[in-house]
Amino acid sequence: MYPCGPVARLRSIMSLLSYLRFHAALQLSLALESAEETLVGGQAVLEGVMMRSPHAWGIAIRRPNGELATHSEPLEKASDKSPWKGWPFIRGIVTLGSAMVLGFKALRYSADVALEDEKTESGEKLEISGWMAAANILLSLGFFIFMYKFVPFAATRALRHQLPQTSNQFLFALVEGIIRLAIFLAFIWLTSRWSDIRRVYQYHGAEHKTVFAFENKESLTADAVQRYSTFHPRCGTSFLMTVMIISIAVYALVPVHGFAAGFAARLLLLPVIAGGSYEIIRYAAKRRSSLFALMTAPGLWLQRITTQPPDDRQVECAIVALNHAMELEAQRGGELVIA
Repeated sequence: MYPCGPVARLRSIMSLLSYLRFHAALQLSLALESAEETLVGGQAVLEGVMMRSPHAWGIAIRRPNGELATHSEPLEKASDKSPWKGWPFIRGIVTLGSAMVLGFKALRYSADVALEDEKTESGEKLEISGWMAAANILLSLGFFIFMYKFVPFAATRALRHQLPQTSNQFLFALVEGIIRLAIFLAFIWLTSRWSDIRRVYQYHGAEHKTVFAFENKESLTADAVQRYSTFHPRCGTSFLMTVMIISIAVYALVPVHGFAAGFAARLLLLPVIAGGSYEIIRYAAKRRSSLFALMTAPGLWLQRITTQPPDDRQVECAIVALNHAMELEAQRGGELVIA
């Protein structure tokens, strides 16, 4: 039940919309970030951009009053502590896990900045609490498993009654992959219709442009950065599209014997698929004329939705975030590798 009074009711609605926006951005976080241990990358967040270097990360958020809220922290490189974490395939799984943790941390920071002017009915500052953060992580993970693993698998099994041909494991994997891809594309398109998320896509474009400018050793000014493309091969959108394509081939090799066994196999094979997809994206980003680059092309096409042309103020956020990360990187004696 809403608290009494139109002002209190409006405040409750605004808070609910803020949390919905946070959760939608959380679901999109893998598609909105690009990360690798030895390269500069980043992620679009709510009204801002997070940028990371090998040993540091920085973030810049545009407050409602137009000022910038900034923050930076050092990063521990996983392969520095354990060299085996830098091995092919394993490094993809490790980097993906680290990127998800950092991405959530950055998104939570941006949400807290967005909620700075909102208060509870008792007058307390409204922010993403620890329990709410944990609940959102669990909800996000559950949503991913349900929508992209359970639903496509269950739907394809149900089609066996109308299409007996899907009993063939290769055709089964193809139909399942098409359903999974359709769900993903529908989610991306539907969220793009929400003005708040469309602004996140603009910050995603600002992040890509800034990374391009940095990789080409340009001066990081709004005019220089704006000359670059919003489509970057080393992007979470390309990664997710590659995962879905690779999944079709991998699952085609897994005989479907019972619902529980088939569903469990899809969960267990996810790290293998993620590690392989990471290696493909990494290779394709360095060798754009290779055959593997063709596999990343659908991800670049999809960036026509997940990246939008930013304005200069949004580009400024990306530049400030990268400068903060690089200042801390220099203090830590970091060494960069440009793709």
